[in-house]
Amino acid sequence: MVREAVKEDLYEILQLYLYLHEQSIPELSEHLMSAWNQILDDKNHHLIVNIIDDKIISSCVCVIIPNLTRNARPYAFVENVVTHKDYREKGYAAECLNYAKDIAVQQNCYKIMLLTGSKEQKTLDFYQNAGYNSTDKTAFIQWIDL
Repeated sequence: MVREAVKEDLYEILQLYLYLHEQSIPELSEHLMSAWNQILDDKNHHLIVNIIDDKIISSCVCVIIPNLTRNARPYAFVENVVTHKDYREKGYAAECLNYAKDIAVQQNCYKIMLLTGSKEQKTLDFYQNAGYNSTDKTAFIQWIDL
């Protein structure tokens, strides 16, 4: 079942992020809880989870960004696409991406952008099969204070 995250999902999401790029689950600090509450309260920030057997096994984030171009239509940005290693290649992440697309369509977005740090062809093929392309735009990233 795909849905948006709720307050009680935090610890499971943090556990899932260990399969993304995190090395450990962060301490449940005031800063972390403030960020979590901000995510939950932001109507443009959608943390999407896929649940199988009462366990969060896949997730992505979809942020709707207001915009002044394209007749003031917003655009969507997708990040942090992740699936638990035991559930990969079964379509669960694709279900999360489809849910994100539905949100973008409902919000009248004119495009969805997605960034990945993966260079694995299997991952790139997955995103292409989900309808994304890597030819229309060039992404540049500037890391701050890592």
